[in-house]
Amino acid sequence: MCVGTCARTLGPVLLILGLLSIIANLFLLFPSWKSHYLNMGQIAKRAMVMPGLWGGGLLVFPAAIQITSIGWNWSCCSSSGNCQKMFLSIVLSGLALLGSAACFIISGVGLTEGPFCLYVFTTSQGKRKEWGYPFIDTGAKNYLYDPSLWKSVCIEPQNIVAWNVYFFSALLIISVVEMILAALLILNSCFGCFCGFSKKK
Repeated sequence: MCVGTCARTLGPVLLILGLLSIIANLFLLFPSWKSHYLNMGQIAKRAMVMPGLWGGGLLVFPAAIQITSIGWNWSCCSSSGNCQKMFLSIVLSGLALLGSAACFIISGVGLTEGPFCLYVFTTSQGKRKEWGYPFIDTGAKNYLYDPSLWKSVCIEPQNIVAWNVYFFSALLIISVVEMILAALLILNSCFGCFCGFSKKK
C-alpha cells in the first residue's frame, strides 16, 4: 500500500461524498421544489434533524481535508512529523466514521417511517384529512415494497413518497460509502504511522 497515493485518492472522494450528502438532505427539506412546507413545519422530523448536513457532511469534511493535505503534502501540514499527522487523521477519520454511521441510522429510520404528508384518515365519525405519517399512523404494510401506495396515500406534497424514498436512499448509500472510506482512512493512517509515510515519486 502506498499511503500517500491512498490519501490523495480517498480524501477528495470523501469531500465529494460529503457535499452530495448535504445536497441530498437539503432536497428533503424542499419537497416538490417548494419552500412553504418547510416554513409551515410540514417536513418529516428525520429530515429536519439534517443527518446529511452534520453527519454525512460537516463531520466528514475535516478528515477529508486533512488526509487530502497529507496526500498532496501541502505546506500547512509540513511542520509536524508524519506520525503526528497520521494520528490526527485517525482521530478525524473516527469522527467521520461516527458521523456517517449516525447519518445511516437516522436516514434508515426516516425511510422506514415514511414521509410526513397530508392524507385521508378514517375514524368512527368518518373520513378526515390530517398531516402525519400515514404509513405509521394507519399501520399500513411496508410501503417500500408496494410502489402502488406511493401516489395513492399522500395527497400533499405532490409525489412526496417517491421524493422521500429517493433522497433518504441516497443518504443511506452515501453514508455506507463514507463509512467504508473512513475505515480505510483509519487503516491507512495506522499503516502510515507505524510503517512510515510513502508515496510514489
